[in-house]
Amino acid sequence: MKSFLYTFFIVSMLNIFTTNAQEVTWLSWEEAAKLAETDKNPKKIFIDVYTDWCGWCKKMDKDTFQDATVAAYMEKNFYMVKLDGEGKEPIEFKGKTFKFIPSGRNGYHEFAAALMQGKLSYPTTIFLDEKMNMLSPIPGYQKAEPFLNIAKYFGDNIYKEKDWKAYSEGK
Repeated sequence: MKSFLYTFFIVSMLNIFTTNAQEVTWLSWEEAAKLAETDKNPKKIFIDVYTDWCGWCKKMDKDTFQDATVAAYMEKNFYMVKLDGEGKEPIEFKGKTFKFIPSGRNGYHEFAAALMQGKLSYPTTIFLDEKMNMLSPIPGYQKAEPFLNIAKYFGDNIYKEKDWKAYSEGK
């Protein structure tokens, strides 16, 4: 009986830990844009611009976006979009159709290039407000804690009261 209770306890504890894990719900651009237009209280939009060949993109997926604190905060405050910087499908945004442009070995997507302000660097994370206006592109790999500070700067509307330098120096 003790062995059964011990096993039951261990299995119960494992279930508690696995159900508390938070995962990000990734959306397509179209899904996020529709939610931003139709939700009564829309969220800001976060876009992770990546490529299939980008090692730092994969590392950020694993280390940053799967961090339980980051995932919970992002899920609560943003529509989360994964955008392939070399994706082939056209994307509609503000009355314009953005397409894939063949160039060099891989080419690039016009929408990704527009969001990254012409600087094709992967990964780049993009923050848009509730009306889909640009807040900021953030190029490069970010570890969980620094990323969360950036996300809170935009997600908690701190950017409306403080510039980044004042905010980051106060951390």
